[in-house]
Amino acid sequence: MSKVNRTIGVLVASAALTFGFVSPALATPPNIPSAATAKSELAGLTVATEGSMTGYSRDKFPHWITQSGTCNTREAVLKRDGTNVVTDSSCAATSGRWFSPYDGATWSAASDVDIDHIVPLAQAWRSGASSWTTAQRQAFANDMAGPQLIAVTDNVNQSKGDQDPAQWKPPLTSYYCTYAKMWVHTKYRWNLKTDSAEKAALTSMLGTC
Repeated sequence: MSKVNRTIGVLVASAALTFGFVSPALATPPNIPSAATAKSELAGLTVATEGSMTGYSRDKFPHWITQSGTCNTREAVLKRDGTNVVTDSSCAATSGRWFSPYDGATWSAASDVDIDHIVPLAQAWRSGASSWTTAQRQAFANDMAGPQLIAVTDNVNQSKGDQDPAQWKPPLTSYYCTYAKMWVHTKYRWNLKTDSAEKAALTSMLGTC
């Protein structure tokens, strides 16, 4: 899809949402904590300077693994977070609709949607995952039990890269609360560290809840 068409798509989607023409399927990962729980979990995270990228490779976080039948993690999240999703015999999404809560855009092609790791793999590496086994890193990269994976607009996800909330936040400020709750809970569940700037940003974002 061209940049012009993508922009038009976002504008149309935004207008449709504003005037009630579309009832979006909100991408909602499981086990998002309450704001109070997230604040408590944030207070419990170890604050430390981030480690280095020495030795890092995405290959050390194997993904996407098979979740069931012919469906891998990406395909499973697309089905979970979309509405009216139709898949072929190999579990690839052939049609459906995906609403990206990061930017408020709705997409009808799976190719326009990325599966974002709320806590990016490289960020996790710098926060403690460098000492994990490959099996642990695989489990983290394919974690569907917690709020670590979400379907969002591809170029928005790409703009995020491996940045933490002190460096990058979702375009929609109305999503700050949910994003921070998901980030904190993921780090808490996986016993990952936070740095001081990241903690300050998360504290501010949780203040919008």
